[in-house]
Amino acid sequence: MADDKSKRGKADRIRVAGGERYEVAYVAKKTGKSPAAVKKAIKAAGPMRKKVEKKLKKK
Repeated sequence: MADDKSKRGKADRIRVAGGERYEVAYVAKKTGKSPAAVKKAIKAAGPMRKKVEKKLKKK
């Protein structure tokens, strides 16, 4: 069964799903980095949005 994207909550907002193109694109646009850099940051820092954005700001 597919994930119900209409049901979002805090747990969904604090993570970045690296497999979801639209989430990677959003973080890339927000930080000014490439989608490839965002995916690399997710692998290095984990899926937590704050950690990913912090990792991207260091570069």
